Amino acid sequence: MADIKLSKIATRAPKGTDKDATKAKTKLLIDEIKVLQDVLIASGKKSILVILQGMDASGKDGVTKNVFGTLNPIGIKVHSFKKPSEEEFAHDFLWRVHQVAPAKGEITIFNRSHYEDVLIQRVHKWIDEKTVSQRFDAINNFEKLLTQNGTVILKFYMHVSQEAQLERLEERKTNPEKMWKHKDQDWEERKLWKQYINAYEDVFKNCSKAAPWQIIPTDHNWYKEFLIARKVRDALKDLKLDYPKLITNIKK
Repeated sequence: MADIKLSKIATRAPKGTDKDATKAKTKLLIDEIKVLQDVLIASGKKSILVILQGMDASGKDGVTKNVFGTLNPIGIKVHSFKKPSEEEFAHDFLWRVHQVAPAKGEITIFNRSHYEDVLIQRVHKWIDEKTVSQRFDAINNFEKLLTQNGTVILKFYMHVSQEAQLERLEERKTNPEKMWKHKDQDWEERKLWKQYINAYEDVFKNCSKAAPWQIIPTDHNWYKEFLIARKVRDALKDLKLDYPKLITNIKK
């Protein structure tokens, strides 16, 4: 995959994009996703894994809620990866991830993912560069295995500007509805912005074989949700699934 330089990619919707019209299109896309999800569940042949990665306050929770929140709960799961437990630390870094990969007929959202193991751990130098390289290989093999088993992987990098992130982090201090999201650590991680950008760009370069990364501008939430909804709708349509035919052994 060609090198991606995030500094050269916009974080906002293109100038002149109509907000209300875009939000209306997003609603229609979600309606389409609901219908296609029904077929996905019924057919039981394929699955979708949506990976949401990005800086703190880049909008991962918002996408999870606003794009996927009204889908059929029978066929959707959401998993957030936090600091590994003692049991998880006792296994390889992908052990906990494989256990929550989507089964056939499911859409699974990873709000943060196995990529944390080559991002935060690398930025803080909790692992050395040899381990980073080994983990890149492991991730590529893991994602190849999933795709061979019928899982479509959609990897979204939530591309937020430093200015928009600052506004959102500040809002968490003043808006009672957002205060529960505030973490002092987010402000410490913000100081490492450049290191994270470098780490992400290296991820894009080295971990895109089974599924390419898609850079999603997220300064405008309504535009971010439209782009992701469209990508998910397109992926489901491309599966070309049908409802199973009636099978019965009952004799007339």
